[in-house]
Amino acid sequence: MASITLNHLVKKYGDGFPAVNDISIDIADGEFIILVGPSGCGKSTLLRMIVGLEDITDGDLLIDGERVNDKAPRDRNLAMVFQNYALYPHLTVFENIAFPLRLAKGKHSEDQVKKLVTEAAATLELTDHLQRKPANLSGGQRQRVAMGRAIVRQADAFLFDEPLSNLDAKLRGQMRSEISQMQRRLGVTSVYVTHDQTEAMTLGDRVAVLKKGELQQIASPRELYEQPVNLFVAGFIGSPSMNFLPATIDGTTLKTALGDLEIPQDRARKAAGKKVVLVGVRPEFFEDAKLVEDHKRANGSTFTATLTHTEWLGNEQYGYINFDPAPEMRELLNSLARDMDADELRPQVVVTLDAASRIRGGREAEIWLDTRKLHLFDAETGDNLTRDAEAGAELTREAAEERAEEIATAQEAEGRGNGTGFGSGSGNGASGGTRTGDAGAAHEDGATTTGRATGGTTTGGATATSGKHAAG
Repeated sequence: MASITLNHLVKKYGDGFPAVNDISIDIADGEFIILVGPSGCGKSTLLRMIVGLEDITDGDLLIDGERVNDKAPRDRNLAMVFQNYALYPHLTVFENIAFPLRLAKGKHSEDQVKKLVTEAAATLELTDHLQRKPANLSGGQRQRVAMGRAIVRQADAFLFDEPLSNLDAKLRGQMRSEISQMQRRLGVTSVYVTHDQTEAMTLGDRVAVLKKGELQQIASPRELYEQPVNLFVAGFIGSPSMNFLPATIDGTTLKTALGDLEIPQDRARKAAGKKVVLVGVRPEFFEDAKLVEDHKRANGSTFTATLTHTEWLGNEQYGYINFDPAPEMRELLNSLARDMDADELRPQVVVTLDAASRIRGGREAEIWLDTRKLHLFDAETGDNLTRDAEAGAELTREAAEERAEEIATAQEAEGRGNGTGFGSGSGNGASGGTRTGDAGAAHEDGATTTGRATGGTTTGGATATSGKHAAG
């Protein structure tokens, strides 16, 4: 396997537009990194630069410490899995998986080819389908064949370009689980591009959030969720997304369209001197006031509002509250929406309520809000004024330690089950292997990223870090 270092990478097209703008990230050996962002943010362009399908305008790309800017894709020993599978319809599953081995011309005997393909097929539960053609497989099976072709190459790293986009929701969930388990067993360095935040939050050791070619923040999924560095990251990560309420501060009182909210002094101090702030509130910070236990009530504020409607989901329900922001605040919210690929950000608050709540649309209700957890953002810069960088870095360190334990456990279990096989260790499995010609099938994605991540997270021009899994 291998470490990958992106050192101030820049990609400019003929008109001078920086699709990728000063991106620096250190990806540790065996780490699973996710590149996520809206359409046109540059995530696929960055992936193609790593594999060699896009020229690098400026900066250095290192694989295991060796500069590879000028190396051809076939000489970088990286395996890529595409959105469109890129399978050969006239070949069987066996021959599709074996294709890169046969392309190596004489490097592998027939027995070696059979052994590698059989082991990969067993790992991906394709043993019973080896003699079938791609047309006779389901979407999920085809994607597994594409992954099998990457596995047999014993490449230094796997690169995934939105591999699940063509699958239905249920199959995406299943394939997410399979990719995660496979990566744990193999311990192979992986870079995964997606626009689906569910994939980003469930698969990655760390997630890099991109916007218009710049790196906004890189950290563990939990740090991104609990300690976002700015408005964009806060709004992009989470479903339903974070609510944003314009507010003014008077001491420890936030004056919002929902009413006055009392907040802790330490949070009020961090926004001191700001005329207007944007209050960031996750839907789960709300609750039906009637269902809040007495010992919790003092940790928040209660306000009265009329919900437009509710959506009951079985284990919980969502309620919706409309509000009317000032004209200048509406433009700020719409600007944020455009950054996230939407035409406008509706002046609406989404609240998560217990399934037992009897609150219904059209009725006035008392809602409780846990004010200890809300975020305050600078309305001009978008920076998170209440972010605790140290606490965020600790979350990423903890996630790295837990992930290392998971990988060790998965590989130990695989070793016991197989004796050998693809998952029985995390050493350097790189062996020759050449790039298949399928690389040309990758698709482009507009802009790209910037900044170098440090200490688990970063913005703009910070420096990207990754040490050994942890970003601390």
